[in-house]
Parts: sequence; structure tokens; C-alpha cells
Amino acid sequence: MKIYLIGFMGSGKTHWGRQLSQKLGLPFFDMDEQIINSEGKSINEIFKVYGEEYFRLKEKGILHVITETHSSFVMACGGGSPCYFNNIDYMNQAGTTVWLNTPLNILFQRLINEKDKRPLLKDLSEGQLKSFIIKKFADRKIYYEQAEVVIDDENISLDHFIEKIFHA
Repeated sequence: MKIYLIGFMGSGKTHWGRQLSQKLGLPFFDMDEQIINSEGKSINEIFKVYGEEYFRLKEKGILHVITETHSSFVMACGGGSPCYFNNIDYMNQAGTTVWLNTPLNILFQRLINEKDKRPLLKDLSEGQLKSFIIKKFADRKIYYEQAEVVIDDENISLDHFIEKIFHA
């Protein structure tokens, strides 16, 4: 069983991924953490030194290596990872994709406090952040919508979350 959690930054992929992996007894992988560990640099440093294209290629590499070397896992994917290199098709063929479809106003509330940790957001004002979320979400939605399972309940229990995955 391979479960890929996808969705916009701030949607809760890492939060839910840790809980799911513990409850299901599966290994958990956070794509960003894997990249940080393999590069020895923060995401901000990777973007600054090598650029976004390099980062997206690292995402693809991590996705393929973990998928091909583990029979079961839960993975919190980067917010943009389904949108590049046909990654969404690869994930759909290899396992179950779960889109955490968090409302935009909640994403904004979460991301306003995390701007410094996110290279695409760190220099944005509040107004720019709102515009960025709306535009980037619109660009990525066509990829997110290809997920096998959609979770759009904001207050959902872990058991209900798991039930949605297995009864999609």
C-alpha cells in the first residue's frame, strides 16, 4: 500500500501523514525532509543556490526512489510535486493519491505564520500572499483533482480519514 498525500502548501500533508503512518503501521516519508537530508541544505537554500527547476528534479528523484524501494508507505508530497514531470500520473499508477483540499482562507491563515520557512512565500506581503495562493492554487488544481481520493472536510477524525481512503 502506497499512499501519496497531495495538496497545497499548508494543507496538512505532513500532519496527516504522520498520523496515518502510525495508525496503519507504515513508514512515513516527508518529501521535503528527504530532499533536505539528501542535499544537506534547507529548502530555502536549495531554491536560492540551485533554483526551482533543480528542486523539482530532486522531488521527482525522491518520489521514484522511495516508490521503487518500498512496498508500502505514506508520503507527504511537496505542494507542487504532482504538477511536474507527470508525477501525478506516476503516483496514481503506483498507489493511492489523496488530495487534501483545504479551503483557501484556512491555507492563508496557516501560511501567513510560516512564510519564512517557504521559499516561494518569504518576501510576500499579506495582500501578495492572498493573491499568490489564489493564483497558484488555480494553476495546481487541475493536477490535484486527478487524485483518487479527495478530503475536503476540515474537521475530520483520523478514523474517518482512513475510511475515506479505503472506500474511495
